Formats: sequence, C-alpha cells, structure tokens
Amino acid sequence: MCGIVGYVGARQAQDVVVEGLRRLEYRGYDSAGIALVHDGRVASAKRAGKLVNLEKEVAGNPLPTSSTGIGHTRWATHGAPNDANAHPHLGRERRVAVVHNGIIENFAQLRGELESVGHEMSSETDTEVTAHLLELEVQAGHDLTVAMQRVCCRLEGAFTLVAVDGADPDRVVAARRNSPLVVGLGEGENFLGSDVAAFIEHTREAMELDQDQVVTITREGVEVSGFDGSPAQGRRYHVDWDLTAAEKDGHDWFMRKEIYEQPRAVADSLLGRRTPEGLLQLDEMRLSDDELREVDKIIIIAAGTSFYAGMVAKYAIEHWTRIPVEVELASEFRYRDPILTQSTLVVAISQSGETADTLQAIRHARVQRAKVLAICNTNGSTIPRESDGVIYTHAGPEIGVASTKGYLTQLVACYLLALYLAQVKGTRFGDEIGEVMDQLDQMPAHIETVLANDQQVYDLARDHFDSSSVLFLGRHAGYPVALEGALKLKELAYIHAEGFAAGELKHGPIALIEDGLPVLCIVPPRGRDQLHAKMLSGIQEVRARGARTICLAEEGDESITPYADELIRLPQVPVLLQPLVAVVPLQLFACELATAMGHDVDQPRNLAKSVTVE
Repeated sequence: MCGIVGYVGARQAQDVVVEGLRRLEYRGYDSAGIALVHDGRVASAKRAGKLVNLEKEVAGNPLPTSSTGIGHTRWATHGAPNDANAHPHLGRERRVAVVHNGIIENFAQLRGELESVGHEMSSETDTEVTAHLLELEVQAGHDLTVAMQRVCCRLEGAFTLVAVDGADPDRVVAARRNSPLVVGLGEGENFLGSDVAAFIEHTREAMELDQDQVVTITREGVEVSGFDGSPAQGRRYHVDWDLTAAEKDGHDWFMRKEIYEQPRAVADSLLGRRTPEGLLQLDEMRLSDDELREVDKIIIIAAGTSFYAGMVAKYAIEHWTRIPVEVELASEFRYRDPILTQSTLVVAISQSGETADTLQAIRHARVQRAKVLAICNTNGSTIPRESDGVIYTHAGPEIGVASTKGYLTQLVACYLLALYLAQVKGTRFGDEIGEVMDQLDQMPAHIETVLANDQQVYDLARDHFDSSSVLFLGRHAGYPVALEGALKLKELAYIHAEGFAAGELKHGPIALIEDGLPVLCIVPPRGRDQLHAKMLSGIQEVRARGARTICLAEEGDESITPYADELIRLPQVPVLLQPLVAVVPLQLFACELATAMGHDVDQPRNLAKSVTVE
C-alpha cells in the first residue's frame, strides 16, 4: 500500500526522503507529503496527486534545511484522496508529525475522545488521531519512543506509524503491527522504509522487525523495543538485489509478488469489519438498514475477473439471505433493457473504479432508480462516487495487469456484503454470522499453507510447457474458480484455456478431451449435498478418455486419489469459501507457465490494467 520513508543523518533529509518516495512510486498512490524537523519545529508540505505536485510545492515554498525527516505516498483508505487527507498529519500544536500505513480500527472512538476535550481534526483520516495522541504524550514529558509505545497500546488494527518530534530533532520513531516496515543501517545515518527500495541506493544493510515493536533511529544507531517497553532486537540481513528486484521484493514479476501478498491483503480486507459488540460494519454503507430490507432482487455487474467474483457472490448471497441474484456482464447490461425497480440493488464490482462498461451500467441503473453499491479497491474513483455506498477491498495497489490479490479481496468483500445483508434482514442469527467471520479470519493462514506448496505447482506448470490447450472443471463455487483459472492462463500464456461446469461435460465439452490433455479439476469439499460425488464422476469421465487430471482437493480427501494423475492439496474450508484457497494454485500455475514460455507476465500483450473505454 502506502510508501513510507524516514531518515536521520548528515545529508539533506528532503533530498533523501523525496528520492525514497520516488523509488516507492511503483506501489501506487494518490497523494504525497513530507515533514522535516528544524529549529524546534516541524515543517511539512503535502499535495494530492503525483510526487511531482509535491516537488512543485516545495520548489515554490521551500522547506527549511534539515537532516531529519519523514515522507509518505498515500493509497487512500479513510477519506478521499485530497490535500487535507494526505500525510503527514500533525498534532494540535504542530509539534509532532506522523505518517501511517494500514488501518486503525478504533480510530472513531479515539477521535471522539479527543474532540470531546477540544481537539479539532483537519482531515477525515484514521491517522490524524495518532498525531494528536503522540503529541499529548510528549507534552506530558515522555520522549517520542515512550510516547509511541504508550499510544500503540491503545490502537487496534494493522499499522505502521513513523513519527518525528520538533523538540527532538535527532530521532525518528516507528512502530509496526501487521504492516510492512524495514530499517536501513548506514554509517552515521539510518533509514526507515516500507521496503528496501526506499533506501537501497544508500545502504544494503537492513533490519527486519517483529510484530508489535517500536524502533528508534538516530545518527548513532538503532534501538528496538516492544510496545510494552521491553528491550528487543531486530534481525539484520544483507540486501543483494538490485533496485528493480528490491521493488518486487526479490521476485521476478510484480504479479508473483502480489500472489504472495494475498494472505496479507485478505487480512487487511477483513480489518475493522466488526464492532466491539460483534456486529458487522461496512466502510461507507450509505444505504440505510431500512433501504436494504426493501431489497428483493440483486443484480451484480462486472467484467473479467471481477465478473467471476460476482458469480461466487451469487452463491453466497442467495444461500445466506435468500435474495435472488443475477450476475451480468457490465458490457451487456444496459443493452438488454433490464428490469429494475426501487427495490433492486445493483452491485458494481470494479478494482479500479473507472471501468467504462461498469460505470455506464450503474448510471443506467440510477436513472431507473435502482440502488447501487460499489465494491472497489480505489478510494475516490468514479464508480464509488456515483454509487449509494461502497465496500472498499483494501488490497493496495496491484501492478501486474492480471489481477490476483484484487480478485481475492473482491471475494472477501462479496462475502461481507452477503453476511451484512443477512444481518440486516435477519436471515441468519448473529452466532451464525460470527462463525463465518471467524472462518474468514482463518483464511490468511490457509492461503499461506497453499503458497508453501508452490514448488509442486511450479513443477507441474513446467511439465506442461508444450501444452496447446488446458481445460478447467468445477462445480458450485468451484465453477467460477475454473473460469478464473482459464482466464489467467489465456491472459499470461496465450494458449487456449476454457473453464466449464463439470456437469456440462456430457453436453458438448467432453468432445475436446484427447490423450494427454491437462484438465485441472477443483474438487468441492466433502459433505455438501452430492457435489463431491458428482465431481468425482466428471473426473473419471475425462480420465477414461485420456485426459491428464490435475486435481485440487481438500486435505484428507482420499477418495480422489485413484482418479488424480496429480494431486494438489487444499486446506479444509467450507464450500462457499473454497474459492479463496482454490484459485491460488491456478494463479501460480499460469504465472510459472508464462514465465517458462518467455512472456512478459506483468504486461501481457494487448491488455491494459483498467479498461476505460467501451
């Protein structure tokens, strides 16, 4: 997500920080800012838009000379991408400046406490409260390190915080909880960054921190402690990557990096979704509960990978709420004269929030007076602005054209919408909703388990280097996964790939089966109706005709073993949530096969990240 830089040393801090932010531009952002310590005060500048806007600002209104500073490029979460919401944020007396990556779940409560004693906030962000809290602590006599420890003990969520105190000019203090932060170790200078790209031109010696730790950097050294103040140590290592590899965290492709970021992305997308009482809450649900209770039909509109997320959403919404759901390609929606009423909820899924087909579709829906809800990754984009509500996915920027973490976080948002509707309509009890939320909270660990088996998938991909066609089979929620797996292979490897509902084999697709044809089969978990048994029948049918079956099946399912030429194990999860783990091996397969074929995985031919024309 956001790019963070911190510096203490003998150089001009402004130059070091701005250079670091430029090297972090690949992460994606919508505003940039810097804060410097000079002569007992904090001087700052920030601007919406690209880094060049900030550079123009400081060129016209120069900041004082300083050797201590922090900087930030923001990917908006709380609050629109504008000057006021850009980082850094300052305390009431402008003594402390803070930059932040992540989400502070209890910021509303903390903001209320501060406002009740006269603090005025100048932004919509969750970050600003930390600047006020830190400033209160240093005004009470604590140094910035102790202040950070004390404030972090009050925060809930995932965050990286980096702060400076105008009255303490030789220190930068940072804290980490479930959000990236790395220390750069120099001679007479030290650095902080979201990743090593921020400082790799100055030093290749780095330090990794554990969770719930505070780090203080000065010219002389680095000190690490726990949130409770206990002494701690980071882990030093040498960075032997070049700058390009550093931006990709050592991976060959941004897409591969983003595949491995998915556990974290899913965890971020679940942050702050439950109140202290255990009820679900959504980002900007501007539709009232009464309006949602009136909904008697849902139409999901999307394109490409987002469309397949919508297909999974249909299974979840109908199962948990009993509301009928249609899933439509955005490009076809308004041309078929759809039947819409005030009781229809149109759900638009778009990672960028600028997809032209989807935007025109929601405009048509609003003219027909339907309610519109967006599921989107980009705060402030057009589709959320023109919708009645939005669920942000909090995936962070996705550089690879073929979506990976964007897709998984869209799935999470779809599940959250389904559960929220069930809560509002009373179609599921609170403990039932809580149980599913607990299962979702386990998904990052399950995805980690799948990724730990990556070498098996890579070996399989390279075994099929010469394949000219690959088929994918699934049933129920596994059917959209099959479609997404086929799409990834088409996008990246440029070979024929098709996804089918396994029950449709006899109705035509089985004619495609020939000796040696690879067929990837998403086997549903056992125990749900007759899905599992029916899927096994389909696998036997294609194998009997010479197909090479690569089966994705849950751990402990031995009934599949006789029919799988290759078996990839998945964690045991409910059938509706299986897409979150089942799609990951298919992403790895497509990425590795395309790599073996010599293709540009991040920039596939003829494709763009966001389709902004019809």
